[in-house]
Parts: sequence; C-alpha cells; structure tokens
Amino acid sequence: MTAEHQRLAVNAAKKIPLEQWGPYLSERQWGTVREDYSAYGDAWHYFPYDQSHFRTYYWGEDGLAGISDFFQNLCFAVALWNGKDPVLKERLFGLGNKEGNHGEDVKELYYYLDNTPTHYYMDYLYKYPQQEFPYKQLLEENRKRSKEEPEYELLDTGVFDKDEYFDVNITYAKQNARDIFIRIHLHNRGPKAAEITVLPTLWFYNRWNYDGLEKKPVITARDRNSVKASHSRLGPYYLYFQQPQYCLFTENETNTEKMSGTPNKTPFVKDAFHEAIIHKKDLEALQQKRSGTKFAPVYHYEIEAGGSRTITLRLSNKIIESPFSSGTTGIFAARKEEADAFYASILPPRITPEMANVQRQALAGLLWSKQYYHYDVERWLTSSDGITPVNAGKLHGRNHEWKHLKNQDIIAMPDKWEYPWYAAWDLAFQSISMALVDPVFAKHQLLLIMREWYMKPDGQIPAYEWNFSDVNPPVQAWAALEVYRIEKERTGKGDIGFLKRIFQKLLINFTWWINRKDANGNNMFEGGFLGLDNIGVFDRSHHLGGDMQLEQADGTSWMGMYALNMMDMALEIAMKDESFEDTATKFFEQFVLIAEALNEQGMWNEEDKFFYDTLSIAGHPTQLRIQSIVGLTTLFAVSIIEKKTLAKLVDFKKRINWFESYRLKNKRYWPNEEHSDGEQILLSLVPQKRLVHLLARLLNEAEFLSSGGIRALSKHHEQHPYTINIGGIDYHIKYDPGDSTSDFFGGNSNWRGPVWIPINYLIIQSIRRYGKFYGDNLLVEYPVGSGKQLNLEQVADELTRRVVSLFHADAAGKRPLHGKYNWFYQRPGNQHLLLFYEYFHGDTNHGLGASHQTGWTSLVAELISEMVSRNGTT
Repeated sequence: MTAEHQRLAVNAAKKIPLEQWGPYLSERQWGTVREDYSAYGDAWHYFPYDQSHFRTYYWGEDGLAGISDFFQNLCFAVALWNGKDPVLKERLFGLGNKEGNHGEDVKELYYYLDNTPTHYYMDYLYKYPQQEFPYKQLLEENRKRSKEEPEYELLDTGVFDKDEYFDVNITYAKQNARDIFIRIHLHNRGPKAAEITVLPTLWFYNRWNYDGLEKKPVITARDRNSVKASHSRLGPYYLYFQQPQYCLFTENETNTEKMSGTPNKTPFVKDAFHEAIIHKKDLEALQQKRSGTKFAPVYHYEIEAGGSRTITLRLSNKIIESPFSSGTTGIFAARKEEADAFYASILPPRITPEMANVQRQALAGLLWSKQYYHYDVERWLTSSDGITPVNAGKLHGRNHEWKHLKNQDIIAMPDKWEYPWYAAWDLAFQSISMALVDPVFAKHQLLLIMREWYMKPDGQIPAYEWNFSDVNPPVQAWAALEVYRIEKERTGKGDIGFLKRIFQKLLINFTWWINRKDANGNNMFEGGFLGLDNIGVFDRSHHLGGDMQLEQADGTSWMGMYALNMMDMALEIAMKDESFEDTATKFFEQFVLIAEALNEQGMWNEEDKFFYDTLSIAGHPTQLRIQSIVGLTTLFAVSIIEKKTLAKLVDFKKRINWFESYRLKNKRYWPNEEHSDGEQILLSLVPQKRLVHLLARLLNEAEFLSSGGIRALSKHHEQHPYTINIGGIDYHIKYDPGDSTSDFFGGNSNWRGPVWIPINYLIIQSIRRYGKFYGDNLLVEYPVGSGKQLNLEQVADELTRRVVSLFHADAAGKRPLHGKYNWFYQRPGNQHLLLFYEYFHGDTNHGLGASHQTGWTSLVAELISEMVSRNGTT
C-alpha cells in the first residue's frame, strides 16, 4: 500500500469518508440559485460578478485556487494584482447567462495539474495577464456576437500573444490532516520585467449574520509572521507566513454604500483590500488594524523577464515555533513523490507518458471539483438575505415544492465555475471515474443523493438547483454497478453491502418513475428534459396541451436500462443473499414489458430503421423522425446472464422459463437470445436485426461517427433539416456541430451534433457487452463503406481510440481539443496542459462548453485504462 492508500484506508473507516481540509471552496458563488432572493428567479442579474467583490454571500464562499474545512468555516485562497486591473483577482471572471452569446462561460486560463484523494498534495496553475485584464472587451465583444458565431475567448483578446503573463502555481502539501503547507510560485513568462502583488487571503464564511453563529469568529495578529484564527465550531488555527511588505485586516461584511447607497458603519468591509491596494484608500488604517474576519499578508514584487519568486505559508491547528525549518520545507517534494507512487499503482503499467498525463490531469480535475454545497430550500424560501424581503413570487416560484431538501455536504461538482451545483446524472458519471482513485467516496456520493434530505418523499431524485423537479436520466443503478465492478476488479472483493443499501433507495425511485412518467400505463415513458437540453425539435419539458402527449424513445429506453440494471444488481446480491431472488424476477419481467412497448408500439420506424419519439395529437401518433442520441439510447439496456447464476438461483430460472413459455405460446414479444451451448442468455432492448441497422447508422461517418466519437445528432440533418408543424407553428432542428444556435436551457450546451463523452462511454460499454455475447458470430462494417469487418468488441475498441484521440498530441504537438488555440499550447511550458471540455465539435473535435467539465469528461481516464488493459498500449 502506498502512503496515500494508507490514508484512504483511515478515511474508509469514517462514517463520512472525508478529509477535514480540501479544495472545497467554490470557484463561483455569485449568479447561483441559492444566492438569488429575487421574486422572479433571475439569479444571474440578482447577484452579478460586479457585486461579488463587495457583497457577502449567504450560502458559501468562492475564491481562486482555494481550500476550506469541510463545513467551510475558514477559507484560504489567493488574490493577485498586476498593477493595472480595476479589481483584485480574487475569483475567476466569466460571463453570466445573458451576457455570453452562448450562455454563461468562464473567461480565464487555469488548470488542475495534480491532486490526490486525501488532498495531501494539490497543484493548480493560473495564468495571469500582465496587461490589464480585458473584462470590458470580453463582455462587449460577446454581447455583439450572434448565436451563429463562436464565443470570444480570453486567448482571442491578444493579452497572451507576447507571453506577457505570470504563471501562478498554487501548491498544497499536508504535514498531517490539520497542518497544511502552501506554496505560491510566480514565474514571469514575459520578455521584460513586470510587477505583481500577491495577497494570500484567510477569511471566515459569514455565519454570524446569516447562519446563527452566536460568537463571531476572529483572526488576530500574533507577531510579524503569524495570525491566529479562532472559531467556536472549528477551534483555533494559525497561519504562518514569510515576511511580507505589510499585513491587512478587514471584515467579511457587505459594503452597503456600494450595494444600496446606505453609509457603511465601518470602513472595514469585504472589498477593503481592493480599495487599499488599488486606490490606497484606508491603507494605513487596514495595516494598523490588529484583528478582523478577513486577513492577508501583502507581497509586492518586480520580477525580471523569465524570473520567479516563491511565497511559502503554513496553516496549522498547532503553535509552531519554527514553521519553515529546513526539516519541514521538503514536504512538497515528499508529498509529490507519494502522489507519483499512488498514481503509478493505479494507472496501467504499460501506459505511455502522454496518456498518463491525460489520465492524471483528468483525475486531478475530478478531485479538485469537490465543493462544499449548502442549500436549505425551506429556509431559503422563507428568509431574507437582508437586501430583498421575503416575497410571494419567491415563495411560490423555483423549487418551492422541495422544502424537505436540506443540503450541507461535500459534493463533486460537474464544473466548479460553470456548474457549481450538483446534477443527478453528472454525479453518477463522476462516481465512475472517482472509483478509479477513491471507490469509498464514489459510493458515498451515489448514496448521498438518495438520502432522505435529498430524495423527495415520493421518490424523485433532485435534478439540479435551477429546477430540482426537472428529470435527469435514471443512471444511478448503472453507475452503482460500474463502481461496484471497478472496485471488485481492483481489489478482488465486491461490496455487497453497498449494493444492498443503494438498491433499497433505487426501489423507491424506480417506483416514482413507474407512477409519474408512464401516463398511459403502457410502459412507454416521458421524462421530458432528460438532461439532453436542445436534443428535441421543441422543449420536451414543457406541457404540450390537453390533447397532445409525447412518448419518448429515450425515456422508455432509460427505463428499460434501469429495470435491467436493477435485475443485475438483485442477481449479484442474490448470489450471497437469496432473499433478493424474487426482486430480480420482478425487474426481469418489467424489462420484458418495456422492451415489448418500445419495439411494438410505434417507436421503431421500419423505413428509416431507427427508433423515434412519438407525438400523439388527439389520439393520432406521429413519429418525430429525428436521428439523434434519443434513438440510440435503446442500445444501453443490455445484459448477459451466466449459466452459473441460473444454476444457483433455481426459482429465478424457473420463473423466467415459465414466462418465456407463456409469452411465446401466446405470440407475445420476447427479447432474449441464448447461446446454443446454453452458457449465456442475452437480454437487450434491441433485437439482433434492429441492432445491425442501428450500428449501420452509428458507424457511418456521414451520420453519427466522427473522428472523435459518436455525435449527438446525425450529420444527415445537415443537408436534411427536420421540420414539423404543431398547432400552426413550425418547429425545426438541424445539425449544429458546435455551440448551440438555440436558446433552449440558456443556449449554453448543445446536443444537436457535438460529441459528448458520457454518451460515448455508455455506447462503448454497451457495444462491448453485445460483443462479449455474439463474438465473431456477428460482424459489422467499420466504418461503413470501408469494407472492413469487425466483431463488436473490436468496434468498441475502435470507438474508444477515437474518443481518446481528442486529447492526443500529434507530431507537431497539436491536440484536437485545443482547436484554433493550439498555437498557445505548443509554446514552451504549455505543451502538457489540458482542458476537459463539456463536449467537442462534431466535425473539428475542438472543445466547447464548460472548459473544466471533469464531472463526466474525466471518463476518458477510465477509457484509457480499459484500452491499455485490452490492447497492452495506447
């Protein structure tokens, strides 16, 4: 066991497997639903970026490369100033939803370089321009651009053209769980000397005004190189720092003069450091102040071209006489070696350095995405933030039906700037990648979202904070099995206790789906949104009217997959506990009924050889003939039952034999296939003939297959847009390989052409399972038109290579994901830097959407591991 594995073993024994300190600070608290107290739910307008410097938050904090304890009582982050900007760089800048031409978008260059599950070693890189940061230019240019134009990015502004910037590396290395070394390394990448001011900032989350904290915490000066932070819930902590130019104290309180024109009671407010450093306002008073709730030592350097400076600090719960003695400063090298040893033990042994870098940064981003998330909906609805009174619009507006939801946990976020709130299906995908490094935490996350303070009493799982009642695909059972499988393969032992716990919760949720999303009781499901944003010709979340009903191929397929996953889970448990055998039979029969509905009630189009949503108007069904991921979700429900399982579970075998005999005798649909030797039974939504037809579209480069994976919408619709008239209104859909040209769900993500890694992961795993059953008895042309015949396991391997190629550098050092910005990533020192985008252009493969969506793009790490284990190389 490596040192990191030993620490993980200690955490595994805890009720909640967490370190007290970690990267739990959000990268964006402003513009979130929980900070929105307006009557009309306009979160971006109610708390914009411009107010984040001087207005305190109600539900949490944010910062640059920051850390906090797991209740976010005490926070640490880095603030910077280049001598030109109008504000200190305390947090990442980005555009709100209505400011960007494609919705909200961070406009910064930052990278998660390294992290371990216990956060004993963490490394973060921020690139800070030496010219004035182009806030205004980014805002104005993006506002001018249409939906058909690309976003205007920071690298487009010219501030990095001449390398006039600082690399700011923030590294954390723990001596122990409550003793953390902090190193801030500044490197001038530019051709001439440049000035920079650095404020390593320690502050308390303002619970004394908002959260009933009886005793206000305080940070007090001890001597020239340390302060003491005292908090009634956390206990004392000490920040030790090397000699600064001077120190500043203030209070984490709203500047009411800027906020509402009300005079401040004191000059010591949240943005006092901005005023002092930039405008020299009250600078002397802040230096003379000896206590407060926000503190920073100030370091000012002029760094020569190519030169560097390093600042070292230490945050500890102990008094230390010599905090930076020669025996302790080697902690960074020691923890880096431990991190290297940990990853060497879990990454494939034959992996190339190039692919090892991709895996490690993907997993680092995943671990950096852990965030303290606090949101009590009942309190939020019935309280005021001190600015806006409680109002009827809010009381009966967003999420008012979720008063039971009381979240205060550490959760892996999809993206800590773009999506600093959990999403049900994102979290399921995240748990799979998390299982590679910390299976205990992965299992904890899956169980957490189904606890009683998350799941609605009727069984619905909260989707995401913008609308908890939206419906995400029910992938939790599938994810639980994937996590179980990964841990079992790595340790040799499957956690049946985990499967039992999550199975009981999933039973409740499955029942909710059956009761709420099958309006006609015919095993054809709706679901609406289902996480796919603008995949439909119209917004599938909106009620269509009394005589119209949409039955969804994907809703039905997800439920078929859900039933099959629950059957698989019950069978796995039943091998140890036969009391689950009956439940396995129940889900087997439910799956058969869903498979029958999908295949025989009008969703399959024999002419197109594809599955479609069906819109019923006054009882007359119309297929929505859109060739998209909606029809391909039918591939996901596939399972193989081994003979040894049937041999042990006699009652289950007896029941399915009877059910098969009954249905075949009565000429009813039957979805099973069996090997001639009887060793395996295949269960799937798609019969073999239809599977071959779907694969002919899937593997066609003129349709779904791109060089970077499977597109969300067939390229067929580029020349053949789809139009339907409903109630006198024409609705259109066409192939959009890049950023969304529609306004659905804010217009910031697109399912009409790009490549999405989570969907590709599902497709690859499903095709591989088909291949395991059929072997060389089923060969398909790959790609279509090539004349090359492959079995389905080989097809899965080839699709994996295409997805992984998004991150692979060619001989010139160019990576597809960087697109037109490869010029920047080919420069010295930048060649190893990666971004993990939300999705990828369907034609060019460059990254789009959220730039740090390791919430599911980190699945590339698992795909690389599978590729190496199967083929011996990348």
